Amino acid sequence: MRKWFGRIGFALLVVVLVSFVALATWEPLWAERDDAAPPPRSYSAEIVRDEFGVPHIYGETDPDVAYGIAIAQSEDDFFTLQDVVAMAQGRYGAIAGPEGAEVDFAYHLVDARGTAERNYRRLPDDTRALFEAYAQGLNDYAADHPDELKLANLFPVRGEDIAAGFALRQPFFFGLGAIIGDLVEGKPHRREFGPDIPGFPRDAAGNVVADTAQPDQASAERYPLPWGELAALSGSNAFAVAPEKTGGPTTLISNSHQPWRGGVSWYELVVESGEGWHLAGANLPGTPYPVLGHNETLGWTYTVNRPDLVDIYQLEMDETGTRYRLDGEWRDLEEETAILPVRFGPVVLPIPRTFYRSAHGPVIKNDNGAFALRYAKMDSVGSADAYYRLGKAQSMDEWMAVYEKMENPNFNAIYADAEGNIAYLYNAAFPDRKPGYNWRGILPGNDSSLIWDDTVSFDRLPRIVNPSSGWLYNANNTPFTAAGAADDLDPAAFAPELGVELKQTNRSRRAWKLLSEADTLDRATLERIKYDRAYEREGYVADLWNALEELQPTEPDLKTARQLLLDWDFTADGIGRGDALALLMIKDFMSAEYQNKDLPDVEERLRWSVDNLQTHFGRLDPPMGELLRLRQGDVDLPLDGGSDTLRASTTWDVADDGRLSVKHGDSFIMWIDWFAGKKVRSESIQPFGAAVTRPDSPHYTDQAALFVQHRLKPVHFWREDVLANAKRRYTVSSTPSR
Repeated sequence: MRKWFGRIGFALLVVVLVSFVALATWEPLWAERDDAAPPPRSYSAEIVRDEFGVPHIYGETDPDVAYGIAIAQSEDDFFTLQDVVAMAQGRYGAIAGPEGAEVDFAYHLVDARGTAERNYRRLPDDTRALFEAYAQGLNDYAADHPDELKLANLFPVRGEDIAAGFALRQPFFFGLGAIIGDLVEGKPHRREFGPDIPGFPRDAAGNVVADTAQPDQASAERYPLPWGELAALSGSNAFAVAPEKTGGPTTLISNSHQPWRGGVSWYELVVESGEGWHLAGANLPGTPYPVLGHNETLGWTYTVNRPDLVDIYQLEMDETGTRYRLDGEWRDLEEETAILPVRFGPVVLPIPRTFYRSAHGPVIKNDNGAFALRYAKMDSVGSADAYYRLGKAQSMDEWMAVYEKMENPNFNAIYADAEGNIAYLYNAAFPDRKPGYNWRGILPGNDSSLIWDDTVSFDRLPRIVNPSSGWLYNANNTPFTAAGAADDLDPAAFAPELGVELKQTNRSRRAWKLLSEADTLDRATLERIKYDRAYEREGYVADLWNALEELQPTEPDLKTARQLLLDWDFTADGIGRGDALALLMIKDFMSAEYQNKDLPDVEERLRWSVDNLQTHFGRLDPPMGELLRLRQGDVDLPLDGGSDTLRASTTWDVADDGRLSVKHGDSFIMWIDWFAGKKVRSESIQPFGAAVTRPDSPHYTDQAALFVQHRLKPVHFWREDVLANAKRRYTVSSTPSR
C-alpha cells in the first residue's frame, strides 16, 4: 500500500512540475506569429549626444532618422519601450500581471490590432516608411541586447505594431478608459453636464442635476480610476504670446503634465534629415517622431481637453443574450474569444475572455445590461500621419491644413511662429450627432439613426487666431476662456450636441487673471505666471474651504489642523505653516472634480492628513518641501507647487516615510522664442534626465536639480551649436545582412 501511495505522490509531483513548466513557458510559444517578418532594409543615422545626453539624430532621409530615434530611445529607455510594444500586441499582462491585463482587455475590446491591419496600408507611403524604419531600429537593438529582454518573442515588431499602439492609446486621452472601467464594474459613470444641452434631468427649480451613464443613478460610491497607465490623468499648461505683448519675441511655452515614468512619459530629442525635416521637441515611447516642439519657423504644443467624444448605447437584448434589436430586427452580436496572458509570480495564466461588438461598436455586458460604445476615430490610425505632418509644416496655413483633415481626435493645440502669429485650436473630432438627444447620457441602442458615421467639419471647432490681447493660453479648461475678455469665444455660438467642455481648473483661473492683469508679458512676467503656485478660492477649492468653515471637529488635532487651513494664504510655495496640510487636502478634491465624481468627505480627509503628518513628522506644519519630494535613485529633492497650480506637482505615491514622491505634474517644459530677424532659440527641462530607466547613466537624474530650481537648459537646435556642445558622436546602421 505504501508503494502505491508513493507512486501516486510521485505522479502528482510530476504533474505539478509539468504544469508549472507549462505555465511558465506557454506564453512566448503561443505568441509566435505565422506571418514572416519584413526583410530588413538599410538605414543609417548619426546620433550626437549633448551635455545632458539629449540625442540629436541626423540622417539623409526621414526613415534614416526614425531608425536612429528607435536606437537612441532604446539606449535610454528600452525598459519602457518593451512595455509599449507588449501593449501593442495584447501581451502586457505577461509582464505586468493583472494591471497589465486590464490594458490587454482594452486592446481587444477596441480591436487595436484589427484597426491597425485594416488601415495601415491606407497611410501615405512616407509615413509607413517611417514606421517600418522605427520598427527596424527596435528590432536591431533587441537583437543586439538579448540580456535586456523582458519577454520572449516580443521582437521582431512591424510597422503595423507601431500603428496598433496608436489605435490603442488614442481614445484613452479623451476618457474612454474611465468609461470602460465603469461599465465593466457596473458602476455609474458621471460625465460633465451643461444647462444648454437638451434632455438633461432637472430639479423642481429647473436646475440641471448630475447625469450618469448607467440606469442606477442612486449610487454615489467613489472609486479609483482604473485601467493603469492608459487612463492616467494628464493635464498641461500652454502659452503663446505675440511680440507686441512681450516687447520682443514671439514666445511659445510648452508645459506638459504627463507621468514622469512609463508608457506616456516624454522623451526629448532633436531630429534633422536631408529631406527638410528639422524638429526639436519630445515624443512618447513607441512614436517615431516628436509630437510637439518646434521647427525653424513654427512651434506648437498640446494640453489634454475633455470633449464629449464617446457615446454609450443600451442594447435591447433577447432572452439568449446573443442578439440585440435594431430598427425592429434582431441581429447577432459579433463574438470573439481572446486569451489574456496574466502573470502571477513565475507563471503566466491563460485567461480566456469573450469580446462582443454590435453595429455601434464594442459591447460590454454587466449586471445592468449590455452597453455599446462608439467613439471618435474609432476605426482609424490617421493621427499617426497627422502628427508627422505637423512637424513638416512651414507656415500656419500648412499647419492648420493638417488639422482640417480631422484625423487627430482631440487635444487643445497652442501655436506660434516666426511671423508673429499665435493661435489656439480646441481640436476635437466631434461626432456629427443628431440634435435633440441627451448625448451625454444613455442612448437607446435600438435606433440606427443615432449611430453616427461622420465628424463635424473643421470650421465648427472653437479656435482663436491672433487675438487683440496678444496672448493665448490653455490649462485643461473650457475653450471659452483663452484670450481675455475682449477675445474669448461665446459658448452660445457652438451647438450643445457638440459636447464642448464647460469646466475650469484652478490653473485656468490663475492664468486668465494673471495674463489679463499684465501690461507687458516679458520674460520675467511669463516666468512668474508659469511658476505661479497660488489657488483661487473658487470651484472645488471654495467647496473645500466652505466645508472646513462649517466643520466642527471635537478632536484637538483636527481643531488645530482646521484652523491652520482657515488661516492659510492659498499659496503652495513652501513658506506658510499650512502648506503641507493644504497640499494633502486639495489633491483628492481636484481629482474628484476632474473626474466628475463626488467630493471627498472633508472630516475623513482631514483626519487622514493629520495622521500622516503626526506619524511621520510629529507636527501638523512641517515645511512643505520636507513632505513633497522629487525622488529618483539617490536623488531626493524638495518640490513646490501643488495639484492644479501652474507650477504643478499633481499626483504622488505616499512613501513608507510619509513623504510624497511626485510621479505626475510639470514634466517636459519647453520655452521657445522667435526674435525678429533671428534664428529660433529654445530651452527645456525634465524632472529626471534623458536616461530615465538607466541608473548607471550620468543622465539618469542630471536635470533634477535644475528642475526643482525653476531653471531651464539650452536646446541645441542648430547643427553648429550641437557640435560645439557634443559629448558623444556615433553612427548607427542597419543592413539587409544584419
